[in-house]
Amino acid sequence: MRFYLFSILLFLLSSCAQSEKSEEFLQPAFQKYTEEQERIIEEYSKQCANRHFYTFEMNGYQECLDRGLEKDSTISYLWQQKAMPYFKARKYEVGMPFLDKAVKYNRRKYLAYRGFIKCIFSKRYVEAIEDFEAAIEMDGNSYEMDHTYKFYIALSYLQLNEFEKAEKLFAEDIRDQESKFEDGAHFLDLFYYGITKYELGKWEEAVEQFDKALETYPTFAEVLLYKGICLARLDREEEAEAAVRLAKEEGDKGNTFNEDNAIYEMYPYQFKWKKHNH
Repeated sequence: MRFYLFSILLFLLSSCAQSEKSEEFLQPAFQKYTEEQERIIEEYSKQCANRHFYTFEMNGYQECLDRGLEKDSTISYLWQQKAMPYFKARKYEVGMPFLDKAVKYNRRKYLAYRGFIKCIFSKRYVEAIEDFEAAIEMDGNSYEMDHTYKFYIALSYLQLNEFEKAEKLFAEDIRDQESKFEDGAHFLDLFYYGITKYELGKWEEAVEQFDKALETYPTFAEVLLYKGICLARLDREEEAEAAVRLAKEEGDKGNTFNEDNAIYEMYPYQFKWKKHNH
């Protein structure tokens, strides 16, 4: 019976399980483990914790990791694995002390990850900025979850209503990406850069950035929506109406934020479309 129930749950939540798998089997890149520590990870994480579907079997999942940490409490990967499902369950204060432990034992690997969690999950924006600024000092403007450290700092400033700071950082980050990549900047950078312009009342400049984002992701509903709002501010009523109508159509189709973690958290300025809510 338990196996049958587990199989049904896996089927129903297959999209979530696939997204989680990459994190569950992620190995830290910077902390070098001894042979004994690798054995502990194999036994208590891969062979024990990962046999429990933590969405419904959190206690069993956590007990496996606890047994591993009893063997060696300095293994940062086990601490991160304890923290991760609590954030996905929106139990931020439960998960954060475990993630702090991961950072303690492997700062280089998990500091930026903690900044990401604070920015996207727990909304502790001042602390997110601090983590990413410290990460930049260690590794430069590197990447976490497909975006640069500067992206998350700028997004945090945007959420703190410090729009000028956000505008400056998004502009810098976009220039850096355009100088390095043939395809230019990530469309989400362009969207949020446009949002900073929108918040500052720079309607034409906002539309310009939204159009750039639409070149890469032409059906991105939120971009179309905010573009329509800006066009209305510019008294371009027919264009505004067309953009908003198209935004609703695309939003109802699910053409919204395609970030992996958008299944767990609403991203800033994400809209709850009628037929497609996370």
